[in-house]
Amino acid sequence: MTRKPRILMLTGYGLNCEDESSRAWELAGAEVIRQHLQDAMEDPSGLRDVQGLMFIGGFSFGDHMTSGHVFAHRVRHHLGDELRTFRDRGGIVLGVCNGFQILTKLGLLPGFEPELKPAISLMQNDCGRFQNYWVTLGFDPKSPCIFTRGLDRLDLPIRHGEGKVFTPDKALFERIRQQGCIPCRYLDDRGQSARKPPANPNGSLDAAAGLCDPSGRVFGLMPHPEAYLFPENHPQWDRQKTQGTLPETGGGLALFKNAVDYLRAA
Repeated sequence: MTRKPRILMLTGYGLNCEDESSRAWELAGAEVIRQHLQDAMEDPSGLRDVQGLMFIGGFSFGDHMTSGHVFAHRVRHHLGDELRTFRDRGGIVLGVCNGFQILTKLGLLPGFEPELKPAISLMQNDCGRFQNYWVTLGFDPKSPCIFTRGLDRLDLPIRHGEGKVFTPDKALFERIRQQGCIPCRYLDDRGQSARKPPANPNGSLDAAAGLCDPSGRVFGLMPHPEAYLFPENHPQWDRQKTQGTLPETGGGLALFKNAVDYLRAA
């Protein structure tokens, strides 16, 4: 691909992370097209000339009827055919926080079935409260996820009240595990998968902080990589500077760069 990869970003109805998300893609070398969901529903052809799609964070439709449910219902009803075509022709999809919730409600994750049929959900945090602090993620090097390639550990902020990855279907979750569809997990201070708060802020099964589909091209996560684009975003940046460990760029940018590198090589 010679021109910049083009990323469609759906906005509106309570979503609020478009500025930092746009900046992330632009720093990574992509072109961003923002489109309000209402405009996309009236003319779904916007997915035909882009290589990536992002569902951003926020509180779509006030999180009524569980987070992401109403937004996902509208997307499925008005854009379902275009979305399946986009996925099947090799497009990539990223969902962050509320965007991750939308992806599960849509059925794009875990993505085992060709139809858009929900099979897993993100539930209320075990603590019953909204959580807002930084966590540490560990990444599975065997996962097919294109966004997390080459990543080992990363600090990112979380801001959510419904982030618990859950399904009562044990066989389904075992399939998710076996196919490497848990690219990132919450880590405790010993570097182990975190089972309890605060390291695991929501009680997710197997400490899952995100999920991908078997192709690795559809990825959702609760922490916000777009909120760590610059070294000074990190809460310990001054200590890192004193210790000489301050990175040149914020760690969250790596996920976007991985995606752009993948699209350029496609």
